[in-house]
Amino acid sequence: MLTNAVRYGLVGSGMMGVEHIQNLAITPGAVVTALADPTESSLGWAKKALGDAADGVQSFSSSAELAASGLCDAVIVASPNYTHRDVLVPLFDAGLHILCEKPLATKIEDARWIVERAAQSPGIFWTAMEYRYMPPAAEFIRQVHGGRTGKLQMLSIREHRFPFLPKVGDWNRFAENTGGTMVEKCCHFFDLMRLITQSEAVRVYCSGAMDVNHLDESYDGRRPDIIDNSYTTVDFANGVRAMLDLSMFADGAENQEEITAVGDKARLDCLIPEGSLVYSPRVGFRQPKAVERTVIEVDETALKAGSHHGSTYYEHQKFLGAIRGDGAVEVSAHDGLMAVAIGTAAEISAREKRVVEMSEFEF
Repeated sequence: MLTNAVRYGLVGSGMMGVEHIQNLAITPGAVVTALADPTESSLGWAKKALGDAADGVQSFSSSAELAASGLCDAVIVASPNYTHRDVLVPLFDAGLHILCEKPLATKIEDARWIVERAAQSPGIFWTAMEYRYMPPAAEFIRQVHGGRTGKLQMLSIREHRFPFLPKVGDWNRFAENTGGTMVEKCCHFFDLMRLITQSEAVRVYCSGAMDVNHLDESYDGRRPDIIDNSYTTVDFANGVRAMLDLSMFADGAENQEEITAVGDKARLDCLIPEGSLVYSPRVGFRQPKAVERTVIEVDETALKAGSHHGSTYYEHQKFLGAIRGDGAVEVSAHDGLMAVAIGTAAEISAREKRVVEMSEFEF
């Protein structure tokens, strides 16, 4: 068990890397000691985020150099999706603790390889699924699992948001780099579905397309090919039906995420960033409603340290606790694999216009 400060390295120092730096700065017992990124501008953003602490941080151009430096106990992987497998090889070889950003990989075979290597590593491996740790979502999950809605039958998730943001080289405009929107963005929600239903997906149907965003963009004569809106339904083995409603051209929506669970006794809604849980028990035909609304508070410091409703901060407390032996790994490499698999099924479904059985994949 570690008792001294845990030394963190960061592989990939773009927008999400900077968010991790900001949250490590407010995590007791965490200190950033190394950065790895082949792009100087990204390293500059990270050093700016580190402020005065940047003077004691070494920079490298690759994860292999960082792993060989001996400067780190734990490493956060926030590099582009398609690089994860290659980036992880030297980190696994060095036996480091790893927090790997979602999606775990862009291909199921790469995600499966990561699961196998993680099982062999002396370090812990944690897939970064921040949405689990948004305080309203965490409380929503606790209540559903506690039986407040009765037997869960239906689960719906809506994310109405802004388009994909610019990246270095705009690598996120192409499915070959991201796994597709249903993997890159929606793995968060497929992970939540598995967590909330406490079951595995058996079939997926997705209707989606690129209808609004990036239509006027061209990269060396290539047009972006990423879905910007979709409806996805997922049947789970325990009989629960789940649905994801995604729009990436709904910037003006009051709440970016809305999650609804309906059981045989009640409905429960989670609204983010409003932070409300809305409980609506069954009352019978034409009877007075008995709706209860509760606001789940989030630490202001955590809110200001990132753009995921405080979740990155809470995730880091859990990850550090697991490193120190004070808690279990809550989001495994296997969890990351299964979220990628459902996202991959949704991508295939949308492009081939058919239902995809999860039995088509090998796990």
